[in-house]
Amino acid sequence: MTDRTAHEPTELIALRRELHQIPEVGLQLPQTVARVRREFEQLPVEIVDAVGVSGFAAVLRGGRGQDTPVSERPTVLLRADMDALPVVEETGLPYASANGNMHACGHDLHMAAIVGAARRLVEARHELAGDVVFLLQPGEEGWDGARLVIDEGLLDVSGKRPDHAYGLHVWSGLYPHGQIASRPGPLMSAADVLTVTVHGRGGHGSAPHLAIDPIPIVASMILDAQVMVARQFDAFDPVIVTCGSLHAGSANNVIPDSAIAEFSLRSYSAAARTQLLEGLTRLFTSIAEARGATCTLDFGASSALTSNDPHEIEYVADVVQQAFPDRWHTLEHPIGASEDFSQILQLIPGAFIFVGAVPAGQDPTTAPLNHSPKAAFDDAVLDDCAAMLAVLAQHRLR
Repeated sequence: MTDRTAHEPTELIALRRELHQIPEVGLQLPQTVARVRREFEQLPVEIVDAVGVSGFAAVLRGGRGQDTPVSERPTVLLRADMDALPVVEETGLPYASANGNMHACGHDLHMAAIVGAARRLVEARHELAGDVVFLLQPGEEGWDGARLVIDEGLLDVSGKRPDHAYGLHVWSGLYPHGQIASRPGPLMSAADVLTVTVHGRGGHGSAPHLAIDPIPIVASMILDAQVMVARQFDAFDPVIVTCGSLHAGSANNVIPDSAIAEFSLRSYSAAARTQLLEGLTRLFTSIAEARGATCTLDFGASSALTSNDPHEIEYVADVVQQAFPDRWHTLEHPIGASEDFSQILQLIPGAFIFVGAVPAGQDPTTAPLNHSPKAAFDDAVLDDCAAMLAVLAQHRLR
């Protein structure tokens, strides 16, 4: 691969910081897409835009074997997510966002890194005996963005389904600066959202016997869910149940008609996920009925288990150890966060990789973590992120 130009790292950092100042949330990201797309428009790639959401795919055709039918050309997909979070930034950085949203999960670095990877692969395209698809998607933060761009056919814009798929995620804590880490099999949990509405009967706080109070019913659900997790699930195939939102009532002496609890559910296998959803449904329904109430269960947004193909992780580890000696680390356990790249990995063999981007001088065990309003990422890792994505594609297409 041709060596990068001396000014490229500075350009990538400038691009990342520009994107950091214009964070957008959800599925419609007009400013973000326009800025990133402008970078790809300067490259010899074929761009296909998403229609229903913000996003696009760009195809780089390798210079070797162009007489080979498209259906037989090896193809690699590289992906970056683009959306931010509705978090008010508190980093105090000179390029901090001021629009009420924040790239608190590092997606600005992901976008800059994939631009850098595309530039590197363009320089080396005469060596490539296949094609690269660069996928830029919105809505990773709970908006099901991956599925929406998959449904629009953006995985297949090169003329065939890619043979390999790679993505990365930077971390503002947890992992030492510059560490590159992943593992075979389960890497990030499946996630489900469950909203439970308990329907009781309101009344005066002085006469609870004339009402059906939904608040203690919800309280029992929250506590008994933890008992279920501890006593019915294998400790080596764990699940997590967290009630993060509880709404009921409007005055201290009024028993409300209803109470609403929102749960975040995490699991690490398909079997445990099924058991958890069915078990909570049975538990919550029976608790409500036993107290003379009813309940409505609404299972909302979900993310599948992010699981790496073991052969792909073996390949990634080998390539990374050659390109970045002493930087690779095989994780012992999966983590509890979730990621919609999981949906791509269900369709294409591939791997998802973590990169430590904790700012210099900070302890990764105490640094503000992703999603924190104080989360800060060291953009000095950008060049390595770009190089890693590029070399993973290049080695597959030799």
